[in-house]
Amino acid sequence: MSGDLVAVWEVALCDGVHRIEFEHGTTTGKRVIYIDGKEVIRRDWMFKLVGKEAFHVGGTDTKATINIEAVSGFAYEYTLEINGQSLKKYMENRSKVTSTWLLNLDGIDCRVVLEKDTMDIWCNGQKMETAGEFVEDGTETHFSLGDHDCCIKAVSSGKRRDGIIHTMLVDGMEISDAVNFDTKRCEDGCTFPG
Repeated sequence: MSGDLVAVWEVALCDGVHRIEFEHGTTTGKRVIYIDGKEVIRRDWMFKLVGKEAFHVGGTDTKATINIEAVSGFAYEYTLEINGQSLKKYMENRSKVTSTWLLNLDGIDCRVVLEKDTMDIWCNGQKMETAGEFVEDGTETHFSLGDHDCCIKAVSSGKRRDGIIHTMLVDGMEISDAVNFDTKRCEDGCTFPG
């Protein structure tokens, strides 16, 4: 990568945390987008230095857009939108519709994400095969991680405001969730290199 790197974002999606890097050559008109270190878009000799670059990120082809705006003179501001929302707003909404657990199994770090609306479960970027069943106090969604039996239980909190509580069990032991993992990591959305 060159010295034209102007913005870096980390975006947590169901299939993992993706690093988006953006190069903007204000003298050459160059725009380059990297996702997880791989170049996905390159435009050279763009005469218009402001505008938008749309692309997809992650295994779920989530729509992303980088907005390039002039602030003053030759200073520019770069913002990232995910699915049409600012990164901050997207991450706030995402924390409401997903639950995330971080654990180490047999020496391997695992990031397990539950999509509450579809009950899809992802582990380290792979959608897991699951089997759901109704139980006396809610539902259980079973899956395996290596040789480990895993289950995500969904039970009513009994309070309308709190809704449904999701708990993950591995070999019968409860795992603490990483409730704010995604939002803490991306709180201001963008870090600048250097």
